Amino acid sequence: MILSWQQIHEIDQQATLALNSLHCGFTDSVMIFFSKIPVWIPMYVLVAVFLFLRMDWKRALIATASIALTFLLCDQTANLFKEGIARLRPCHNDFMVSEGLRILEGKGGLYGFFSGHAANAFGFAVSSYMAFRNDKRLKYRGYAAWIFFWAAMVSLSRIFVGKHYAGDVAVGMIAGTLLGLACGFLARWIMSKLPERKTGNGENN
Repeated sequence: MILSWQQIHEIDQQATLALNSLHCGFTDSVMIFFSKIPVWIPMYVLVAVFLFLRMDWKRALIATASIALTFLLCDQTANLFKEGIARLRPCHNDFMVSEGLRILEGKGGLYGFFSGHAANAFGFAVSSYMAFRNDKRLKYRGYAAWIFFWAAMVSLSRIFVGKHYAGDVAVGMIAGTLLGLACGFLARWIMSKLPERKTGNGENN
């Protein structure tokens, strides 16, 4: 059975309303916190600092550039889709508001497909984890657990604050993951072209 666009849209509306209504005393504050990207700027800076601490400057610079490129591609692709598809955010949809959609932030722009927050978060998570994995001395499992939890919370928060449909977020997560992988593999390919690092005794590191 193939669903029509209208049926998919209605399912998305119901899923969004169900998720948006899940809250208790402290969840609103938590979700608003995760939804505010500027709050996480210190984390981005720390990631860049640790990349330079863990790798030589050339590889660290390539890795940092790949993360920045991921951000740029995620952001611009999301904007392109928003203007091209022109799907209203749930907070601008009269039906969603009448059905009890909780709006915890300003409404923002009119269109929301797909979520730039979700794309950026998963793009950053994937590309930064791949960047750290170029350092073969550590596995970075702890970082992976944190950064993908963070990306999931940022993404889900956009539903909870009323800014995006669940479908907007799901597509944003997929787009960010794919763009993060592409930029991560590009950085890895460029690094493979660099001369091997050598230790003080002349052996390959």
